[in-house]
Amino acid sequence: MLDAQPPPANAACARCGAAFRCGMDDAAPCPCTRIALDARTLAELRDRYVGCLCGRCLAALAERNGTASLPASG
Repeated sequence: MLDAQPPPANAACARCGAAFRCGMDDAAPCPCTRIALDARTLAELRDRYVGCLCGRCLAALAERNGTASLPASG
C-alpha cells in the first residue's frame, strides 16, 4: 500500500521565505481560503508583498489580529 504523499511545494512565502504548496490552480480549494483576515490586514499585505503567503504566516496574522481561522471544509 502506498502512502499518500502531499503535493510538492510550488511557491515560496513572500513573508518568511518558506516553501509551501499554493493551491490557487488546484482542483481543491487552496488552504488559504480557510483563513479569515480583516480588510485592513489584507490591504497591508497587498501593499507589502508580491505573491502568496504560506498558511503558517496567514494563520499567525489572523491570530495577531483576532480573526479566526475558518473550519476546514469537508
